[in-house]
Amino acid sequence: MAALSCRCIQPTHCPAQLVRVSRFYVSCSAQTSPGNIKVIINGAAKEIGRAAVLAVTRARGMEVAGAVDSHLIGHDIGTVCDMEEPLEIPIINDLTMVLGSISQSKETGVVVDFTDPVTVYDNVKQATAFGMRSVVYVPRIKPETVSALSALCEKASMGCLVAPTLSIGSILLQQAAISASFHYRNVEIVETKATPNDLPSTDASQIASNLSNLGQLYNREDISTDVKARGQVLGEDGVRVHSLVLPGLPSSTTVYFSGAGDVFSVKHDITNVQCLMPGLILAIRKVVRLKNLVYGLEKFL
Repeated sequence: MAALSCRCIQPTHCPAQLVRVSRFYVSCSAQTSPGNIKVIINGAAKEIGRAAVLAVTRARGMEVAGAVDSHLIGHDIGTVCDMEEPLEIPIINDLTMVLGSISQSKETGVVVDFTDPVTVYDNVKQATAFGMRSVVYVPRIKPETVSALSALCEKASMGCLVAPTLSIGSILLQQAAISASFHYRNVEIVETKATPNDLPSTDASQIASNLSNLGQLYNREDISTDVKARGQVLGEDGVRVHSLVLPGLPSSTTVYFSGAGDVFSVKHDITNVQCLMPGLILAIRKVVRLKNLVYGLEKFL
């Protein structure tokens, strides 16, 4: 299924195409299955990148065509992912070189971006220049970056999906919370995490933002309290987020609603990165039909 057949060679050889990786060269020749979506994983050495490689390899109608990262350069991505056999696709730290190699096959290509908010615009711009769509899962991406990407994709008539979350369970939680918000006037969000990174989480912030944009006013009785133990208010409508951090806790988000005589809660737990893979595969299948930017995987559920 490998999109590139790659082997180390000496500089004295003269193949059709040479890719410089660290201190050795890699010869790449397209050997792809016709009709498959060629997927490039940018951020392939990360935990989520390795999970994506395995998920794409197992999915019908698509295959891994390139692996980009600044770590483990030159290592076979199949070996890095502990696959039974190497994919014969080395990790390369040059996205442009990989895009150029894949674009020669003139097959449908998708770049999955797991990198950084600072680099995501340039990455999508490069993919667009080579006629490839992008799926962007980069937490904390700024609204102005999304706006700039939208203008870029609109001008190029090229699809891009920016996904604040790839977790279908998280999206279902958000949709359930929105439905419940029309029936309750008190709401608070409690999340648990094993590490104190990125608090409040993207998921909790997204839910609070969605609820605040509905025009409802929540928690009227204590909306103006400044007591820090009451959590952080997100938005202008009194939606509080409480973050509980303890080593060993799963990543969990619970939205509590209350009304006269009852309490309603919806909860979603994430045990590992595998929960993002069904959403990623769905995103790849959908983005190839887009000619503009779409924000949020929920548009396709």
